[in-house]
Amino acid sequence: MSQGIIYFDQKPSVLGGSAVCGGLERSGPLSGSFDLSDPDSKFGAKTWEKAESEMVRICLNALFQKTNTDETVIDSVYSGDLTNQCTATTLGICGYRMPVLGLYGACSTFALALGLSAATVNAGFGEKAVAITSSHFCTAERQYRYPLEYGSQRTPTAQTTVTGCGAALLGNHTPSLPYVSEFLPGIICDRDIHDTTHMGAAMAPACADTLVRYFSASGNDPDAFDMILTGDLGVFGHELLRELCEKQGFKLGNNLFDCGLMIYDRERQKVDAGGSGCGCSSAVFCGSILQSFAQDRLHDVLLIGTGALLSSTSVLQGESIPGIAHLVRIQKG
Repeated sequence: MSQGIIYFDQKPSVLGGSAVCGGLERSGPLSGSFDLSDPDSKFGAKTWEKAESEMVRICLNALFQKTNTDETVIDSVYSGDLTNQCTATTLGICGYRMPVLGLYGACSTFALALGLSAATVNAGFGEKAVAITSSHFCTAERQYRYPLEYGSQRTPTAQTTVTGCGAALLGNHTPSLPYVSEFLPGIICDRDIHDTTHMGAAMAPACADTLVRYFSASGNDPDAFDMILTGDLGVFGHELLRELCEKQGFKLGNNLFDCGLMIYDRERQKVDAGGSGCGCSSAVFCGSILQSFAQDRLHDVLLIGTGALLSSTSVLQGESIPGIAHLVRIQKG
């Protein structure tokens, strides 16, 4: 470790990934990158919460099928979602005989899970680890805002929670595959944001803090990477991140992308400021980004998972919304 950056000398590889989504996501720009989808986002279940758990199960099975593995060879699973006590992933994984370490970092959870999976393999604590996270528009609306039947108005800064799930399998280094080379855990940043309809404002300062710490400690310039990919800042948080980084001497260029802006077409789809949720970055990374690595269109990517650390209770008690951002570097070659 150097100034917070954890370097993985064994180069744990991403052996494969799977991505599952709902109907809105399937009709977006990344439609060809998902393994499976359900047009009505119910996945054959009777409730939205059960639907999210079923989506997790489907995604996990798709991962096993694509990587020709099964639960018997998995040493650890790092999982998380947005529902209370992470019940979506818990119930989706329940029944598999695998050690599970549940995580909660809000929408930053996938980057956290990916970094911890890489650390597990790199240290020799296991040969194979899974990082998997999910979110569902309807479960998030019911828990954090209002039931859909209420028909509440949405502000322009509001983001649409992605109905999606992504899973990545990490294992010992394989030269032909992308690998995780670095991991920088985030620091909680509180800028006294109270607007629950503007998550980009809560997360952007934390994302800027992580990026500035990384560039300062590593000596790398922002333009050294094929892609700097944030989790779900949305259109307003995306621009705020540029401003905050530039004020500290780091100008972000055309290689800056956001999963929440990639997964939807804001001109054609009614998604307000873009996508969000634990399943946003995981579905984009395990689908589109891993496809680009396989096609040799990407060789060096910074993934920064961004999370707004609130709960329905903390908001009602008048607490501010702190943010956090975890950074993972993925390389190939």
